[in-house]
Amino acid sequence: MRAALARLAEARVARVRDRIVAALADEGVEAVIEGEAVRAQGAGLLGRWARDLALREAGRGR
Repeated sequence: MRAALARLAEARVARVRDRIVAALADEGVEAVIEGEAVRAQGAGLLGRWARDLALREAGRGR
């Protein structure tokens, strides 16, 4: 029973990671899953940061 619950939880987390990667791709940001982390990278991320004032300001603690 415990193993089955663990598998279900792991499957749910994997689906969430996949949705995050897909959402980033929709915004033009390249992302990959590395272990338990989702890593955003590439020109899409830099471009989004450069175009989005709110995103830049968030990084400044505002």
